Order: sequence, then C-alpha cells, then structure tokens
Amino acid sequence: MNNHQIALNQLPIGKKANVTALTSDGATRRRMLDLGIIDGTEIEPLYKSPSGNPVAYLIRGAVIALRSDVSGRIMVSMS
Repeated sequence: MNNHQIALNQLPIGKKANVTALTSDGATRRRMLDLGIIDGTEIEPLYKSPSGNPVAYLIRGAVIALRSDVSGRIMVSMS
C-alpha cells in the first residue's frame, strides 16, 4: 500500500483513497466529522462541476460536493 499522503483536492477523478487526517478546525472540522469523514474512510472523486469547483465525492455511499478549499484540508492516501 502506498503511504504517500496528498490533499483530497489533488486526487484524480475515479481514483479511490482513504482519509488519513483532517487539517481543518472549528465548524468545518465538525461538518467533516458529521459527514463521516474520519480516519480510514474511503473517498472517490466522481466528477467536477463545469467550473472545476466543487467536486462530487462518493463518501460512505453518499455523493457529497465539496469545495476545493475544504477538500484541500482532507489528507488521503491512495488505496
């Protein structure tokens, strides 16, 4: 398994990765935790909006759109 960490917003469309860390705090961190984005959660970027921001991600069976400023604070390791 590749342990190289990257920000979620750098993950190519269609590639799966597992969450390794959240670098945000406050309300943004709480929202991520409430969505189930915790260590080990598998995330897959599905598609980008026409402008490229936000990106739709498959997280725990739900499709959730995240802006790049938020997804950039979620660290992942490709599976």
